[in-house]
Amino acid sequence: MIKASTHPLDHLVLPTLSLEVARQRLSSLGFVVAPTGVHPFGTENACVFFADGTYLEPLAVGDEKTAGQAIGEGNAFVARDRLYRNKLGDEGFSAVVFGTADANADHARYVEAGLSGGAMLSFSRAFSDATGKSDTASFKLAFVADKKATDAFLFACQRINAPKIDRTALQAHANGVTGIVEVVAVSDRPSSQAGLVSIAAGQDASSGDKVRLPNATLTILTPEAFASRFGVSAGVSSDMRFAAVVFSIRDTASATRPLAANAIEHNMSGNEIVVPPTPGQGAAFIFREIP
Repeated sequence: MIKASTHPLDHLVLPTLSLEVARQRLSSLGFVVAPTGVHPFGTENACVFFADGTYLEPLAVGDEKTAGQAIGEGNAFVARDRLYRNKLGDEGFSAVVFGTADANADHARYVEAGLSGGAMLSFSRAFSDATGKSDTASFKLAFVADKKATDAFLFACQRINAPKIDRTALQAHANGVTGIVEVVAVSDRPSSQAGLVSIAAGQDASSGDKVRLPNATLTILTPEAFASRFGVSAGVSSDMRFAAVVFSIRDTASATRPLAANAIEHNMSGNEIVVPPTPGQGAAFIFREIP
């Protein structure tokens, strides 16, 4: 097996039918949402960036014809998005993305492990900050997927050209979120899926229900354990499906203020605030106070 160092969490892909609905929902939760970004292969996003370097990528299909052409040309990113939507609907949490300095090496590892999710993808898109200043962002992606676990996919993302944009205003969230500390997946067979996640993240394959990354933890729970921990349903049975995001917050009051102001359903579970998924927010959002 080709060796690699453990990759950090980079971002999460959250399919949505409408970026406008996602923007309204995320704003009502106290997040600052970046201007819309348009991909050259038919999809578009409205990202939420955090001070720890991670981000959320709400993803919609902006141009069906271009997306269909991209799938025909072997674009694994768009193909997996289409697969997810066809099976589970247009609202959800489809992918976990790891940061890498060498996507080519990751692709070689995935091929060697028999887990390649398709051909590599390189692309560029315009990126704008809160004031409208624009630059170009370029990426190279390497995909990993299990033929059985079709409800989730993972990929490594190399930032070839980081835009020279000041993200400070985009990271100043009214709810006090500073980053992502945990991602939670549900599986009927948690220990059998940890190996897939470990390989995707550049670790030696492991078992158990947790994969520890340099900047976050990815936990895999049974549907029953998920419902018990968060008090919300895990949804349909699956080999593996991403279901929740745990954010770090400075204080509980900052996170609950927009929830109360906008009459958003939530409940307390220990030191965590749990907000169930809804259109525009494809995963359960958990706010955890970390002083």
